[in-house]
Order: sequence, then structure tokens, then C-alpha cells
Amino acid sequence: MRVVVVGAGMVGHRFADDLARLAPHAEVDLVGAEPDAPYNRVLLTELLAGRVEAASLTLPRPAAGVRVWGGSEALHVDRERRVVATAERTFAYDHLVLATGARARRLPVDGLGDTMPRGVHVLRSLDDARAVEVAARGARRAVVVGSGPLGLEAACALAHRGAPVTLVSASPTVLARDLDPVAGEVVGRALHGLGLDVRASAVLQAVETVDGRVAGVRLDSGTVEADLLVLACGSEPETRLARAAGLAVDRGVVVGADLATDDPRVSAIGDCARTPEGTSGLVGPGWQQAAALARRLAGAAAAPAPTVAGAAMRLKAVGLDVVTEGVRGSGAGPEDRVLAVHDPHAGRHVELVVRHDELAGFTCVGDGDLAAHLATQVGRPGVLPPDPLQLLLGTSGAAPTTSGSPTTMPAATTVCRCNGVTKGDLVAAWEDGCTSVPALADRTRATTGCGGCRVLVQGVAQWLEQVDPPASQPATTPRERSVPAT
Repeated sequence: MRVVVVGAGMVGHRFADDLARLAPHAEVDLVGAEPDAPYNRVLLTELLAGRVEAASLTLPRPAAGVRVWGGSEALHVDRERRVVATAERTFAYDHLVLATGARARRLPVDGLGDTMPRGVHVLRSLDDARAVEVAARGARRAVVVGSGPLGLEAACALAHRGAPVTLVSASPTVLARDLDPVAGEVVGRALHGLGLDVRASAVLQAVETVDGRVAGVRLDSGTVEADLLVLACGSEPETRLARAAGLAVDRGVVVGADLATDDPRVSAIGDCARTPEGTSGLVGPGWQQAAALARRLAGAAAAPAPTVAGAAMRLKAVGLDVVTEGVRGSGAGPEDRVLAVHDPHAGRHVELVVRHDELAGFTCVGDGDLAAHLATQVGRPGVLPPDPLQLLLGTSGAAPTTSGSPTTMPAATTVCRCNGVTKGDLVAAWEDGCTSVPALADRTRATTGCGGCRVLVQGVAQWLEQVDPPASQPATTPRERSVPAT
């Protein structure tokens, strides 16, 4: 079986690796336009902030049987001959998988044409991040347009590097898609505290240039001079190759529940695919799709139908801790309980939504440790304390709960939501010889998505080091026997 994957991003890479492991006989060609080896795109803003090195973003080499072709942009698909053509070669396929991802949305404003002025950047690729990093050196002022997660992460990264930053938000509060207004106001106040100039409810009308280089932006409320402009205005599915091949496209490549297009020999996954449930723009659902499609093509047992629901948002911004998961207060039902601590002066807002006997969702601003604890409680019936208010107290309350500690955490508790890794998976990998966080990540893939679970994985590893150390070290603490380890 010859399989060609167009798109060597995180979802295409994961699919190729999964298929090669499930079907060692398959010949898999992973074709990517970028010259760099496949890398973790989610951490680009961490690179921009200087908190990680570029080399640390590189994804593990896929399993044997996968040939990676970097710097090879797919230019044409001939579905009759079943070949994909690049400028250098053609690839024959029995099955084609489109994982072309998404491209940055371009704004239809004066000053932004087909060729962007010098000093104007998007942030979708490793080359983009490198270019913005270079442009930020000595920038008199940077303007970031867009107040979603990418915009805030980019703005905070540039401020961390010492550049004066103006953040332009079309909505009255930042992170409007992820936070209710009261929480968004707390984040906006925190941004001011970090030295950012936040222009809320502002509309970008034009980009001003001098000799082909950005000189500022014109808003409906006035002009801001700038020599660096970062557009973080969302993305749209990359469907040009699919459309040219005659496949059905509707806000993404149209696929069914089996991820197949209207051509049974062509599938689409990730940001470019429009499933019956829509698109997500998140890596977790894309990885679910990759796993499901790999199992189908390998003839393995059917995997659960991938969904785009239940996503979480964890902001990776220097100086800000913002995490949301599950139901927000504005989405609570009439029988749900909503408990909140609102402390804007301390930059803190914590909100819980309790449904029956479980935590249905939370919003946590300004307390990363508490957010990590709450993430272990979502969707676990019967683990809430008698008074859920205790969850809001974190480690500072008089009666803290210990239900999030590795000792009492059930084996089925999901630790890494991007990859669906449970505590039991980590324990099993540890007992199989993976006795460090890097080894656990390599075996289970925990921490390789957004990275938000790293603290939890480290906590489980530290606990296991005490209760089940490598053979050369004696145990210092008996393993908790009341909670199954696997």
C-alpha cells in the first residue's frame, strides 16, 4: 500500500507515524513544503519569547517506512493517475491524505496587498517566528493585531524581548472567544500591568507604509506608529490544492465521519478538513483524526469516532496564566452551580461550573498551580469535595483537597488531553523502563502537544520515583494501594 501524506505538520506527521506502526508493510511518503524537519507548531510563541530553542521543537522521527520530503510543496494532484506532483518529483499513491493545515487570515484593508510590506508578518511557521524575532530587535514599537491566544502570546513574547507593544483588539475584551467578559477584563488589566498598550474595540482601517516598509497602523480611533506589525487575526483552512483537484470544499475539505472525501481514495484530516461536526483549529482533535484514519487504512479495529468538542485553552504567554476547560459560566445550565472568585486587583479570576457530582468546566486566570489541579478534576464523577468551594481555595485554603495528587489520582485520570494519556498509561510506561519525563514523553507522547501537562507529568514521575524507583534506587514511599496503578 502506497500512501502519500501532503502536509508535514503535527497532524500529518502523527498520521504517518501511526500508520507506519500499525501497517509496517505500507510505503508512506510525507511531503511538506517547509524545509525544516516536522516540528511542534504550537510552541512557536515560546520560541519567539526565547523560552525554548528551535531544536527542541523538532518532532521525533517517524517510524520506519516513512520517507520525509521537506521543502517539497505539492503543486498538483492528478486523481485519475493517482499521483501528487511537486516541482522536483511525482509521488504515486493508493491512498492520499491531505493534512495541509491552515493559513493565516489576511485582512482586506488598505496597505495589505498580495505582497505584504516589509515589517509586516504573520506567525504560522518556524520561518515566520525567526523573521519576527529578527524584526523585534531594536523595534521602536510593535503592533499586534488580534487578541486571541496567538495574539496575546505573540504580544507578551515581544514585550518580554523588550519591544514596546500595542495590542489591537476588535472586541471589548481580550480572548473573547475563550473567556466570558468578566474574566477577559482581568486578563486585560494584567496586560496593562505587563506594560502593553491595549486598544480595545478598535478596528484596523489601514496599514501605513513609507518606501514599502510599515510605518504604522490607522485605527478607527487614531494612528499608532510602528515599525513591526504582527497579524494574528485567525486562520482559514488551506484548501487550494484540494479545490484544484476537484474535491468538494466548504470552509474546509468536506469529509464524512470516516474522514474520506468524495473520492474514496482521498482523505483529509486536521485544520484543512471540514468534518460533519465542523473544524476545531486545535491539535488534539487533529491527532484523534490521525489515529482513527491510520487504524482504518491499516485494517485495525475501529477507533472511536473523532470529535472536535471538549477542547481546552491554555495560554502560553510570558507573565500570564490563563486556562479554560469544559463549560464556562455563560454556558451553564439552569441546574448547574457556578462558583467564582473574582479578584482583579491580584489579577485573579477563578470560576467553576459544577454539574451534578462532577466538575463540568472551569476558567482560571492568574493561578497556574490551581489550574493544573482543576484540570485533573474535570469530568470525574464523585471526586468533588462535599463543598466545591474548597476547590477554589487551592493550596491556600484551610481545608485543601488532595484529590489531584498523583497518590490518589485514579489510573483513568487523563493527564495529557492533547494525546489522551492517562495516569495509568504513564505508570505502565514507567514500569516498562521509561523512568524519566523525556522517556515517558517519548513512549506516551504526553507533553508533546501544547505542553500544558508538563507539571502534571513531572508530578507523576516524581511520585513514581519515590514509590517505584529504578532498580538501583530503593523506594522511599510505599505505593498507594487503594488506587489501581494500571
